[in-house]
Amino acid sequence: MSRGTRARPPSEDFSAGGKGIKALMRKPGVERERADFADFYQRSRDNCLRAVLGGTGDRALAEDLVAEAFARAWSSWPKVSRHPAPAAWVVRTALNLRVSWWRRRRREVALDNHDQERLDRDNVGTDGALLNAVHRLPRRQREVVVLRIWLDLDTQSVADELGISASTVAVHLSRAIATLRAHLTPVAS
Repeated sequence: MSRGTRARPPSEDFSAGGKGIKALMRKPGVERERADFADFYQRSRDNCLRAVLGGTGDRALAEDLVAEAFARAWSSWPKVSRHPAPAAWVVRTALNLRVSWWRRRRREVALDNHDQERLDRDNVGTDGALLNAVHRLPRRQREVVVLRIWLDLDTQSVADELGISASTVAVHLSRAIATLRAHLTPVAS
C-alpha cells in the first residue's frame, strides 16, 4: 500500500458509488429485468427442452444444453429480450452448443440403436415414437419441425432464425411431415 492511501473497509466497496453487488442492484431496471427473465424462463423452459430433446434424442444432454442456453440468454438478456422469438434464440443456441459438443466428441464410436431405449425412457410429455421419428429426420427438417410446430413460431420467424427463406421452411416442413406420417401411421392389415 502506498503512502497517503488507506485501505477501504469492505463495506465501502458496496456503497452507492462503489462497484459491487449492492450498486448493481440499485441500477434502474435490474430487478425488472430479473423478473422478466424469470417469467420468460418459467413460460418457455419445457417447450425449449422438448424442442432440444427432439433434436438431440438424449435427455441429459438436452437438459445441459438448455441450461447453458438459458444462462447465455440471461447474460445477454437486454439483447435477447428484444429478439422477435426469445425461445427460438434459446433453442438455436442450445442446438449450436450441441454442434460444438458433437465436434469435440466426433471421434467416439457410435453404437447402433443406443438411443432407442434412452428416448423411450426419457420422454418429456411427448410420445416416444414421435421423438424417435423426429430424431431420424435430417437436421434441417428436424430444426424446422422443432421451431415451427413445437415452439409454434410462424414460418417467417423460423426462416429468420435459420437464415433460410420462408419457402424453404415450407418445403422442409412438408417433407418432414410426409416422412413422419410414413413412420407413424399404422399399416392397415
